[in-house]
Amino acid sequence: MKKVVTFGEIMLRLAPPGFLRFSQANQFDAIYGGGESNVAVSLANYGVTVDFVTRLPDNDIGQCAMMEMRKRGVGVDKIVYGGDRLGIYFLETGAVSRGSKVVYDRAHSAMSEISAGMIDWKAAFKDVAWFHWTGITPAISQGAADACLEAVKVASEMGITISTDLNYRAKLWNYGGDREGIMSELTSYCDVILGNEEDAEKHFGIKPEGLDITTQGHDVKAEAFLSVCEQMMDRFPKAKKVITTLRGSISASHNTWAGVLYDGKTMYESPQYQITDIVDRVGGGDSFMGGLIYGLLKYPEDDQNALNFAVAASCLKHTIKGDANLVTVSEVEKLMGGDASGRVAR
Repeated sequence: MKKVVTFGEIMLRLAPPGFLRFSQANQFDAIYGGGESNVAVSLANYGVTVDFVTRLPDNDIGQCAMMEMRKRGVGVDKIVYGGDRLGIYFLETGAVSRGSKVVYDRAHSAMSEISAGMIDWKAAFKDVAWFHWTGITPAISQGAADACLEAVKVASEMGITISTDLNYRAKLWNYGGDREGIMSELTSYCDVILGNEEDAEKHFGIKPEGLDITTQGHDVKAEAFLSVCEQMMDRFPKAKKVITTLRGSISASHNTWAGVLYDGKTMYESPQYQITDIVDRVGGGDSFMGGLIYGLLKYPEDDQNALNFAVAASCLKHTIKGDANLVTVSEVEKLMGGDASGRVAR
């Protein structure tokens, strides 16, 4: 299968054990993860050759992050080193009516201090067919936005398929960058665009017709997002596919999960899953993107099957502790086939 490159920041995740609040914690569980690294891990699990490109501090913690990627089968030889620290985020896992909380500690991280020219993109993209970035990367700093723009320009010149997960983060974009301008230019290079209704509104002012996202609740109607997909394609004419995840949040522990894909002519809708006992929802969107890239590479003429794979893969991610989706193709296909029994495999 064709080679993929993802680009972004990997962080150290520190979380109180179980469902403890920050104020109750005497210790933290340490996990490494980030939007684009999570996508890379998913793809490696599915047998795709994938490299993760980032900037890490040349110290023991940076090496730990690199080794986590290597352990999962992700290529790390295009990583560059410099700066003083790895970004950190603290996660308090919610339950039932108490939502999860994230506190970032990523200022002056190695990745936030990256700049254009630090990565040899032509070398990084040698023999590569697909490049993926997310809206988190340009939100980190102007330098990260510049490096991302450099990447999409080179990828476009080399004829590489480019995808993005728009990933609006309210707690980022605090360096004063022109969010809409930066995201509009970057997204204009993309062939595949993933985002939910909040991403489209916050980045581009695009709203679904007949849906108030502030009162969305759990009754999510796929047809309400057709207008978003159409508006996105009008705004970004290079895009061949616009995809939206449909998460209905009944509680922190119980979500509905589905997705839609629009190719400019047809609106494909996935089955909806009831995820009734969420173990860890962080990385759910990343696992969807990893499944989607795999599905579009494996089923290039079957968007419905690609979408169904992405939704089933990300449904399974909600059962796995940590940022990354550690499932196999056969496990995803089993769920796609209707087997959600969870019976022991003997």
